[in-house]
Amino acid sequence: MEHIISVDQLTKRYKDLTAVDHISFQVRPGEIFGILGPNGAGKTTTLEMMEGLKVITEGDAVINGISVKQHPRQVKHIIGVQLQSSSFYDLMNLKELLEFFGSLYGRKVDGMALLTKVELADKWKSRAKELSGGQRQRLSIAVALVNDPLVIFLDEPTTGLDPQARRHLWALVRDIQKAGTTLILTTHYMEEAEVLCDRIAIMDSAKIIAQDTPTGLLKLIEQKATIKFQVKNHLDIAPLKQLAAATDVNRMKDTITISTSHVQDTLKGLIEYDLTHPVHFTDLQVHEVNLEDVFLNLTGKTLRD
Repeated sequence: MEHIISVDQLTKRYKDLTAVDHISFQVRPGEIFGILGPNGAGKTTTLEMMEGLKVITEGDAVINGISVKQHPRQVKHIIGVQLQSSSFYDLMNLKELLEFFGSLYGRKVDGMALLTKVELADKWKSRAKELSGGQRQRLSIAVALVNDPLVIFLDEPTTGLDPQARRHLWALVRDIQKAGTTLILTTHYMEEAEVLCDRIAIMDSAKIIAQDTPTGLLKLIEQKATIKFQVKNHLDIAPLKQLAAATDVNRMKDTITISTSHVQDTLKGLIEYDLTHPVHFTDLQVHEVNLEDVFLNLTGKTLRD
């Protein structure tokens, strides 16, 4: 099967509000496909329609040959879902909890094996309310695995986690992919999308505005890097716009930012300019272009706006 998921013109409306506006994409088996965008872009609504949790207004999503619109109950038997926030029965320990969720699918689940997979075996006697944020997210993923799904949906899986817990969860996601499972995740963390995803759809204001591999998305803009430095004196930035390969120059208070399509050429020109017109710059830094820059270029705003 070339594509395990095909989304075609998927749309969700609430009276006068269009939350998801005719989006389309396809996902290959074993791929991690990311939907990257700010809060309110329509990412969660997209997943909820694909999961059969929200009624589709227009279009359809087909998962492993099954139409979500026509057969939402059938789809639920082949997918696993980790929601943005989950509630668990506090009277059960983690092992009992997983075995209970397995019974809902008519499966006999080895709770300890699942807890071992998500590195929570030593917590098997604990209740969900006793777990840390990162542990609770790993428990949510274990629950998503109880029916041995073909596809797992992860909705903002690392929101609110500290950097260490976030990287721990990334390792778990990669391990799940290595076992052959297809994953769809939403995120507003640029680094998370770059690290985990084989392909990414950038979503904003209910629409998908670009989709490609992380490397392919970076090629959408001429800028390859930014050069930043501090200046204390008044500096006319107009001559800096003439530096080799410079695509844009901006000043904010004492910080000069030069966008460039070729770092070495621009740096060489900046140093040569400084020899004849002393800039007196300090704290010079070079930053490679990232998905945040791509999003800014496409939408005119940052992922955090």
